[in-house]
Amino acid sequence: MDYGMIGKIDKAKRYAEERKRIHVNSLTVTFEGENNDHVVDFKDGSWKCDCDFFQTRSRCSHTMALEIILEGLVPEQALE
Repeated sequence: MDYGMIGKIDKAKRYAEERKRIHVNSLTVTFEGENNDHVVDFKDGSWKCDCDFFQTRSRCSHTMALEIILEGLVPEQALE
C-alpha cells in the first residue's frame, strides 16, 4: 500500500469519528423483509417507504430503523 493511501485511510477513520461533519441529503435503501423487500427513500428532509403501513401512517418500522441508524446524520425535523 502506498503512502498516499495510508493517509487517506487515516483521514477516513477521523471523518467516521466526527459524525457532525456528515449530513445525509438523500438516500435510497432496500430492506430485505421476511415477506417482501421494501424501498425507503430520504429526500428533502422527508421519508418515504413503499410498505402498506407507511402509506397510512407516514412512518413504519423501516423508516424508524433508519432514523436510529442515521441519528445525527439527517436533519432533526425528519426524525419527528
